[in-house]
Amino acid sequence: MKDKQQAFFKKVLAISVVLCIVSCNQKPKDDTPWVSIFDGKTLEGWTILGGNATYSVEDNAIVGKTVYNTPNTFLTSNKNYENFILELEYLVDSTMNSGIQIRSNSIPEYFDGRVHGYQVEIDPSDRAWSAGIYDEGRRGWLNPLSKNEAAQKAFKQNQWNHYRIEALGDTIKTWINGVPAAYLIDDITSEGFIGLQVHSIGEQQKAGTKIKWKNIKIVTENVEKYTTVSPLQPIQTKNQLTEHEEKDGWELLWDGQTNKGWRGAKLDDFPEQGWVIENGELTVLASGGGESEAGGDIVTENQYDNFEVKLEFKITEGANSGIKYYVNTDLNKGKGSSIGLEFQISDDARHPDAKLGNHEGSRTIGSLYDLIQADTIKHVKPIGEWNRAHIISNNNHVEHWLNGAKMLEYERKSDAYRKLVSESKYITWPQFGEADKGNILLQDHGDRVSFRNIKIKQL
Repeated sequence: MKDKQQAFFKKVLAISVVLCIVSCNQKPKDDTPWVSIFDGKTLEGWTILGGNATYSVEDNAIVGKTVYNTPNTFLTSNKNYENFILELEYLVDSTMNSGIQIRSNSIPEYFDGRVHGYQVEIDPSDRAWSAGIYDEGRRGWLNPLSKNEAAQKAFKQNQWNHYRIEALGDTIKTWINGVPAAYLIDDITSEGFIGLQVHSIGEQQKAGTKIKWKNIKIVTENVEKYTTVSPLQPIQTKNQLTEHEEKDGWELLWDGQTNKGWRGAKLDDFPEQGWVIENGELTVLASGGGESEAGGDIVTENQYDNFEVKLEFKITEGANSGIKYYVNTDLNKGKGSSIGLEFQISDDARHPDAKLGNHEGSRTIGSLYDLIQADTIKHVKPIGEWNRAHIISNNNHVEHWLNGAKMLEYERKSDAYRKLVSESKYITWPQFGEADKGNILLQDHGDRVSFRNIKIKQL
């Protein structure tokens, strides 16, 4: 009897061990409500934008092939997505560069429909920045992997790789083969399509080279419930320099918290009223639409000659303001704004000044105020959203850019420029706009306008 009991217990123990091994090796059940956005058979629900690379379906995978003499090509979802978790697998040739577009857009006003937006990089090169975040068609690298060795090593050459991408509010997080890769906080775009990129190629590369994607699935409901904690320190772009900008010589012109480096255009110090700093925004308050009647214009304490300035601005309904450069604060100590060349900021549809001016259209958004009209084909964000201004002045050649597109260009001090001035409101100011250096100015025009991410690069 004793021998039988021992044999029975040994058998139960053996079965228990086997069951434990089986259960311990099983993955936890995934209760995520995934929805496939690729049916494994057709490209239904997707549209090709950009170049002429080809896409097809083979063995339950989307296959993109490179083509000579064509720009970047994207297979884009017909549906736009805002908050989501996206997972997919891809297989890339070691000679290619590619990416996954998220929250991306294509509109006629932006470089004739150029695809632009966040891209989760696919990078099989020695650099190994796969799953880093690039801003396609706009700002360039936002979250490279130069400081994330673990993610760089996670990429598997000539094998299927897995991405997890989480986009919730202003936060984007990525994983490559389960390894945390990027963690970005940036709010320039909140919604857009998903796109699969076939990169343009040069003559040294082979046409017909393939990249494949499969098992593309997404979650859009109760996204916060299924998000994953990332151990990485987030990269924040608000009033910060990206790693790429630092290397390229950019500096912050405003620190996002104090009035350091700025003063009133007609004061020794920063205005005591009319301007507020909160939530990382520098805001001139509404005061009835008068020019410099509240806090007044503010200017940089330093002066600049050859430079690039870029910033973001957000206007209210019917607002008028401006960014001035080569400002001489010793001119016009009386009423009104300080004197300088001006990148116009305006609600063109509602502010009457947009329909005035000594040169037609020269008081519309992006224009050189009262002198040169901005390109009439321009992408302006709706009231309450952030627009990007970029001013370049190098050896008297000046350019205005709005939301990534060039609005105008001109030569300071040229005969053509001086003729424009002679026909404008500035005729009363000798050698208007011809100073070798000057202050950068943000205008108080009596309307509420906010600024942030103010940066300068001295050339």
